[in-house]
Order: sequence, then structure tokens, then C-alpha cells
Amino acid sequence: MKKFKSYLVILSGVILLSASISLFCVPNRIVSGGVSGISTILFYLFKIPVGVSYYALNILFLAAGFKLLGKAFIIKTLICSGLVSVFSDIFAQLPPLTNDVVLASVFGGVLGGLGIGMTLIENASTGGTDVASRIVQSKFEYIPIGRLLMAIDAVIIGASFFLFGDVSLALYGALSLFISTTSIDMLINKMNVSKLVFIVTAKGNDIVDRLIKRSARGATVLHAEGAYTGEGKTLLVCALKEYELPPFQKKILVLDRNAFIVFCESQQIIGNGFHVYH
Repeated sequence: MKKFKSYLVILSGVILLSASISLFCVPNRIVSGGVSGISTILFYLFKIPVGVSYYALNILFLAAGFKLLGKAFIIKTLICSGLVSVFSDIFAQLPPLTNDVVLASVFGGVLGGLGIGMTLIENASTGGTDVASRIVQSKFEYIPIGRLLMAIDAVIIGASFFLFGDVSLALYGALSLFISTTSIDMLINKMNVSKLVFIVTAKGNDIVDRLIKRSARGATVLHAEGAYTGEGKTLLVCALKEYELPPFQKKILVLDRNAFIVFCESQQIIGNGFHVYH
């Protein structure tokens, strides 16, 4: 079931990215960097279908970095980029969702970013110029990969200016790239955010026995004392995902309706069932 869910997330990400390319960016001549940007340029220069050039370019990059990237990563990337190619050509048969360049830049960037982000959080990749950047960085380790990506995307967007002769389109491409990368960061950061819960209760043993021990989450038990009353209390510290909060809080208050509960946001938790997304 877990693998099926992972595959479904990856497929959804692939579909979103493909829709971004064929329904927003390509019809409106928006080149936002990456392999999709190169494919857009090749489409207008040589009428090569975007799906064909997208997959061919990814194969070239992966072949160049075969020893560096590893077999598992290459297989996943070939599958994902192949699916992007197929869906991009399918969506290309449909009319664009908008002919407004501003809307295309914004929504193309959002969908593309979410699509890439969804594949990344499942440890997959749709390929792209990040593969080329890793290859270059392996030779020049002192250059940060972020700067390499920025430089490559800047060259691709600059090439679109020389192709179309329209500085506005190049700026829209930069806008779409900014929105796309922001969407990726927001999605990954959201997946990493968890909640740290502090529970001050007089019924610590009951809560631990009836709730904590029966769930997938653990807890740390600390002995505390009320500063005003001097009464002995139990302080439970527990890490949870955001979706787990409502039922958790409800169950705690059923066991002890006088419990004092504090929720704190944590940017990242490592270990004991928590996964860090990159």
C-alpha cells in the first residue's frame, strides 16, 4: 500500500509537470530554464515534439553521468522522464488553457514546481539540468550546485531572447522559473514541518499506557512540578505530523480534560518514523 501511494504521488507529479509544459509554457513560448526550456526552444527551431527532445536530452545527461549518479537513480529518472515525455505529447494535442502570457507564466510555474516537488519527496527525479549540474560539480567541487543551476537556466532563458527577439518573453520565463523553484521549496518545507507537543498532566501513566504505547509515535516522560501549586506533574514530549494533531489532542483531553497542551512547530525532525525530504 505504501509503495502504491508513492507511485501515485510520482505519477501525479509527472502529470502536473507535463501539463505545465504543454498546456501553459510551450504554447505561449515561455522558456523557464531546464530541459523543458531547451525542449521548447528546439520545438520552435526545428519542430521537434517536446516529449521526444525532453527524453532524448535526459538520456544524454544520464549517460554522461552514469558512474556519478548510480544505477538506481538513473533507472528512476529514465522512467519518470519517459512518462513526462509521453504525457507532454498527449497534452500537446489539447488546446492551451490560456493565451495570456502572465497567467501562463504563473500557473505554468506553480504546476511545474509542484510536479517536480512531488517526485522529489518520493526520492524520484524527472531529470533536467540538475543532472547536468551534478556532473559539472563533480569536476569543480568548489562551485555550489545552486549557482550552477542558476547559470544554466540563465543561459537557456537568454537563448530564448535571441530566438524570439522579445525581452518580455525572456522576463516571463524568469518569472515562471522563480515561481517554480519557490513552489518546490514550499512543498518540501511543508513536508518537513512537524509539531512538537508538550503535555503537562496529572495522569501521565494513563496517557502513556492507553495512548502513546498503542500508536506509532513515542514520547519522552519528564517529571515536573507546578510552580504555583507545588504539585507533582508529568511532562510528556511527543513529535507528530500535522495531520495527527486533531485526533491526538481529542484523545488526550478524553483521558485528562485538565491537561495543559502546547504545540510548537518544528522545521525538521529526524529519526523514529520521521523522514527528511530534500
